[in-house]
Amino acid sequence: MQKNINIKNKRARFDFELLDTYTAGIVLSGTEIKSIRLGKASLSQSFCEFNEKGELFVINMQVDEYSHGSYYNHKPKAERKLLLNKQELKKLRKEVTTSGLTIVPLNLFINDRGLAKMNIALAKGKKLYDKRENIKDRDNKRNLSRIKKNFNN
Repeated sequence: MQKNINIKNKRARFDFELLDTYTAGIVLSGTEIKSIRLGKASLSQSFCEFNEKGELFVINMQVDEYSHGSYYNHKPKAERKLLLNKQELKKLRKEVTTSGLTIVPLNLFINDRGLAKMNIALAKGKKLYDKRENIKDRDNKRNLSRIKKNFNN
């Protein structure tokens, strides 16, 4: 078993402009938490959505089946409920419905008490030219650091 579990959604920062971040608890069954503690989860292609009761769920999150689980094993792509304060849920729901923003999971981790937590962000989708600009900036920074390294040696 790994010591530090930190499963990241690497595409989130590239595809979205992050406006506000929150840390939410997540409701899991026994085999789900065991699988996450082994690092067998993926957040790519996942997103968050409200149901008709106003509860927030993470959709399309892949948690592989636990290897030692029998017929009590969980579904790998089930919807999982996120736990936030009422005020935070109201604020998020208002932002999503009025301004057309979306909620994306950033990373899934196990805290020091052994509980699974998820960092989520209120985000706005980027256009293609924004993504190209990010790639260009990253390449320029990389080239500049290479030049500085060669100049110092």
